[in-house]
Amino acid sequence: MSGLSCHCRSLRVAHVSLGLDVGGQERLLVEFARHADRGRHNLVFVSLSGRGKLAQAIEKLDWPVLALDEPPGLRPRMILRLARVFRDHEIDVVHTHDDKPLLYGSLAVKLARVRRHIHTQHHGSLPQITARQRRVAAWAGRMPHAFVCVSRDSARYTVETGLPARKVVTLHNGIDLAKYAYQGPCAGGPVVCVARLSPEKDIATLLHAIAALAAEAPKVRLEIAGDGPLRTELTNLARTLGIAERVRFLGEVKDIAALLARASCFTLASRTEGISLTILEAMARGLPVVATAVCGNPEVVLDGQTGLLVRAGDTGALAGALVRLWQNPDEARRLGRAGRRRAEAHFDIRAMVADYERLYQRGAAPRRTTRAETANSR
Repeated sequence: MSGLSCHCRSLRVAHVSLGLDVGGQERLLVEFARHADRGRHNLVFVSLSGRGKLAQAIEKLDWPVLALDEPPGLRPRMILRLARVFRDHEIDVVHTHDDKPLLYGSLAVKLARVRRHIHTQHHGSLPQITARQRRVAAWAGRMPHAFVCVSRDSARYTVETGLPARKVVTLHNGIDLAKYAYQGPCAGGPVVCVARLSPEKDIATLLHAIAALAAEAPKVRLEIAGDGPLRTELTNLARTLGIAERVRFLGEVKDIAALLARASCFTLASRTEGISLTILEAMARGLPVVATAVCGNPEVVLDGQTGLLVRAGDTGALAGALVRLWQNPDEARRLGRAGRRRAEAHFDIRAMVADYERLYQRGAAPRRTTRAETANSR
């Protein structure tokens, strides 16, 4: 009988993402690695593509990273490879992140008989996707035990596409507030934007806004941190608008906290957004935020209380909001202080990770391990 006595091991959780390059979702994976309850959870990170720039950061936190090096396109054999990974690592919970991992992961979970599947949709609504893509996403989205949206706006959209409301959970993103101590706006500092240089971030409208406010606020400068496929096009646009000397394209910036420390305000002109980590970081630093009133942004930035919201694509409104904060430093400081308080109250990374871990625990009790198995694993 003694050989059959047993104890519960920690839950084995596999995070599955498309890649591990620098981006909001990928940076959150590093935070999952850093703030996991190690007494109750044992993690492995699976990238469908390559290792990416963040794999080393996760490994430094003593969690393994598996890169499956998937070529572009739809690869059905990836389902079998994932199922094998789940079986080999005796995974109890699979946590997929965004679309392709959801499609592959949902089927691999069934093949490997994983006890629990949590999915997070990190982006907001995507109006550009086709009807067929929407149907496939809705079909795959029915398979996880819980479908997590990072904003209430995204949750509403998800239910409208056909997912059962009982499966949809809203969990806002969080940040490590300790890394972004309150400082407040730097008078005369640049307007800062941190974003991937891709179409949905609409940096072009931001450049037009900077050009439009030249007469009222000729000393306003813009610094853009981030890289992407539109960098050359946007650099040329700044030159064409005559503002090249007032706009700096910084590329990838490692120390975002230091960049925000010299800013007068933060801005994001996105046409679609989940819950922006860069907005949260700016609020934690005590910066007023000028952002578009799209998707999850109004759930973070309270218009007139922690920042200013404008219509997406509205150059005049964006320029007006930036000039308003530039010319009214007292208002900028008031909004920044309120933003810090809001970040502390609602967007702490530790609370976010704990919420996810509660989802893992529901119905995912780990397989009980016999003493003999424990001895053999030593």
